[in-house]
Amino acid sequence: MQATAPYIADKAALRELRAAIEDFHCDYAAELDRGDIEKWPAFFTDDAIYRVIARDNFEANMPLCLMLCQGIGMFKDRAYAIKHTEMYAPRYVQHHVSLVRLTGFDGTHATAEANYTILETLVDEPTRLLQAGRYIDKFRVQPDGSLLLAERTCIFDSVVVSNCVVFPV
Repeated sequence: MQATAPYIADKAALRELRAAIEDFHCDYAAELDRGDIEKWPAFFTDDAIYRVIARDNFEANMPLCLMLCQGIGMFKDRAYAIKHTEMYAPRYVQHHVSLVRLTGFDGTHATAEANYTILETLVDEPTRLLQAGRYIDKFRVQPDGSLLLAERTCIFDSVVVSNCVVFPV
């Protein structure tokens, strides 16, 4: 019976980590859905990498991305531009994240995958699917136990992209 106790404790800790990642997704989606874009950079480490890439490019190991941020300065610039300088029609977005899977943990970094869909509603149009795909994430566990994204790759399924992908995925 004692031989299984560490395994059970480790399994319980991994379940807690997966639940923390799911909570992270909820908080991330809620900020973006509220349109509070200036809080978006706070979900990332200072040296984070963020990509939005088509599935065919990702699978062919082609680097061309729809969106790329490297380092917190680029995240802040993008958030500022969206909030203060870009012109786009008013809209509502809803991020739906599902099937969160913890794929690895080394004590300081956790890797995970999840599926996502994003719905978009322009005020005078019906709601439509903006994007569907999956996240491949590398989280850095902070000293207080919280999580920040060190790397997020958003792999969208369709090669046909809305001409108005303004907000982060």
